[in-house]
Amino acid sequence: MDHVHVLDAIRTPRAKGKPDGSLAGVPPWDLVGQLVAALRARGATAALDAAGRLVLGCVTQGGPQGGHLALLSRIHAGLPDAAVAVTLNNYCVSGMSALAAAARAVATGEDSLALAGGVESMSQAPFESDGASFYRDAALAAHFRYLAPPLVADWLATREGITRAELDEVTVASHRRAGRAWQEGHYSTTVVPVTRPDGTRVERDELVRPGLEVADLARFPAAFAALGVQGAQALVDATEPGLGGLRYLHAIPHCPPIADGAGLLLLGTRDAAVEFGLRSRARLAAAMEVNTDPLDPFAAGFAALERILAGSRLTLEDVGAIEFMEAFAAVPATFRRRHPQVAERANESGGHLAMGHPMGASGAILVATLLAEMERKDVEWGVAVAHAVSGVGAAVLLQRA
Repeated sequence: MDHVHVLDAIRTPRAKGKPDGSLAGVPPWDLVGQLVAALRARGATAALDAAGRLVLGCVTQGGPQGGHLALLSRIHAGLPDAAVAVTLNNYCVSGMSALAAAARAVATGEDSLALAGGVESMSQAPFESDGASFYRDAALAAHFRYLAPPLVADWLATREGITRAELDEVTVASHRRAGRAWQEGHYSTTVVPVTRPDGTRVERDELVRPGLEVADLARFPAAFAALGVQGAQALVDATEPGLGGLRYLHAIPHCPPIADGAGLLLLGTRDAAVEFGLRSRARLAAAMEVNTDPLDPFAAGFAALERILAGSRLTLEDVGAIEFMEAFAAVPATFRRRHPQVAERANESGGHLAMGHPMGASGAILVATLLAEMERKDVEWGVAVAHAVSGVGAAVLLQRA
């Protein structure tokens, strides 16, 4: 990836992924289209007119998100008809997988400029509304070694011995950090407003609760025991009999809120940047996609982190900015336990527990946030990590140019 550079990286605000969310009336292709328009306004018009590719992650590809969303977004945004459009689903890692795919096209010389990112409108295409058979068939889910995401989180918490108090702590920390980051302007270069059909604008993430206290979480009980008895408990017992059973710990606030949002990055060679009057904000030093045992809870993201650092001969202590997807509270709690020496460096401006999880967009949003954090802190190296169920994970390593 030595010749691949991030020329710009932006995202929309994240909104509640329900019909009353502030972005619920904006079609997913228009979320992408408004990001493209924002890149044009930031001086990238000529580069966008020469872009050879648009790769978008999107998880729930049906209804408003069906029909090849990257192609629809390319047409709607006025990007070149000759630009290759690819829509991909790699679960919650999709936006980062899209970035990796576009980067490979630039690295191999197939394209000199490419767009990559992701979009998810969960208000219009709810979670699991694509209707995969194993979502509702316990026997089929067991065959494919699939567990619903909250149960994977409870499994991780059980295995690691994480307490309810730890889950509360990381959740409150995420909201407080996000609130402080918005107040101090950390997102001013990354988040672009979205105009709704009525002409009003959405300018900020709407899910952040900066005043959240641990005491506020006490009224929320563990939420997923009823789901576990539908087959997950038996699968966990059979897979890991020495565990002593699945402990149900995660309450609703320990889950990243479902959200609407999009993220988009402009990639290119340094020569292309010079040709079109742009600057390289960072070199994409490495991109790593990993699959592990589907029933090893959230192991793939941790594995991707280890591999990308080892391949670059770096340690976490060398990395000045870390965006580590808060895929349920057990994940950052586990990160804190395993890497206490850098725990305060991870998600310094808040994470998914506070701002929400627009599934197909999250990987791209993490990288856009990482780049802004690297610039804000004036550090050379940064890493972003994304996780999904079923043994899917990814990581991206940036070096400031």
